Amino acid sequence: MSRPKTHLASLLKPLIKARAIPASASRAPSKAKPTPDEQQLLREAMRDVTPLQRALPYPHPGKPTPPWPLKQPEIGEQDRQDFMSDFWPWDGQSGDTAKLFVRSGQKLDTLRKLRRGHWPIQGELDLHGMDSDAARAAVGSFILRCVNTRRRCVRIVHGKGLGSRQGEPVLKHKLRNWLVQRDEVQAFCEPEEQSGGAGALLILLRGPKS
Repeated sequence: MSRPKTHLASLLKPLIKARAIPASASRAPSKAKPTPDEQQLLREAMRDVTPLQRALPYPHPGKPTPPWPLKQPEIGEQDRQDFMSDFWPWDGQSGDTAKLFVRSGQKLDTLRKLRRGHWPIQGELDLHGMDSDAARAAVGSFILRCVNTRRRCVRIVHGKGLGSRQGEPVLKHKLRNWLVQRDEVQAFCEPEEQSGGAGALLILLRGPKS
């Protein structure tokens, strides 16, 4: 009877041993292979490439030069007076349109306030007895002097042309053309009759640049 038990024990022993030790425990853990990064891949791909020993024959172009100058050239007052043309695109206009001017960016009521004396008159220039060249130079110098001394509202008397040879106010039309070409002039209009009427202009100037 002892022999069959011995035979049975010999059969069960391997089963008990295999069940007590998991199969995964009997194998050594394997290490995961690291994934190469982009730099490693690039170095591997460029391993057989030989670097150039000289610069490329077609270098990249530099930053293009802007079409506008970085700094505007300084313009003297004499040059600015020479730029003041006697003619301007609005010469064909007549009536109230040729009597008024307001530069873009000014408020809508600028002309109304100017005509009604909102700004006190701080300077005056009389062009009586001057020819065109002398009047142009006088107007340019007068405007520059008024801006530098912080005068905002001034009056220029050009006359009504009653004593001219043509019987027309020559300086009246030229003065308007000169003024619209000056950046310092923000607006102008004919004053009330008691302040000169059709023989003068009220001019609003900008303040001096900081």
